[in-house]
Amino acid sequence: MKRDKKEQVVQEVAAKINRSQGIYLTEFQGLSVAKMAELRNEFRKVGVEYRVVKNTLVKKALSDLACADKLAPGLKSTTGVAFGYDDPVAPAKVIKKFSKTNDALKFKMASIDGVVFGSDSLPMLSEMLTKTENIGRAAGLVNNVVSSVPMVVNAVMRNLVYALDQIARQKS
Repeated sequence: MKRDKKEQVVQEVAAKINRSQGIYLTEFQGLSVAKMAELRNEFRKVGVEYRVVKNTLVKKALSDLACADKLAPGLKSTTGVAFGYDDPVAPAKVIKKFSKTNDALKFKMASIDGVVFGSDSLPMLSEMLTKTENIGRAAGLVNNVVSSVPMVVNAVMRNLVYALDQIARQKS
């Protein structure tokens, strides 16, 4: 790969990193082309982008992040990077589900909002609630608190839930 092409890839990956809420590093050595396509489709369904990039180029793209030195040990062997744009835990759910039937896919590490998680954190990350589920729980808690208040407050809660649902639908 020529230098100008490498620089372009570094810029693209850096832009994806800055845009994403969660970055997941995986090892995929041993996956067939068909399985890789299947994995990418699973990621795409939940709004996650999966890209295979040379480790040196990922290191350069990560250089602006504060946690770059903590992610560097994960950049060994073959590396696939999953970018979670809307939901930082969506990639973990896909990785865990897919790796149950495909031993070749291995979770290396992840970074969510600057916090780095090691390879042993996949079960915990995959069990976390999604953004939509957290909003629903918060709305439910608020609704429980104001349920004893007159019907006007209940109507306001209903409108709030409707507005949040519409925002979620527009983003997906």
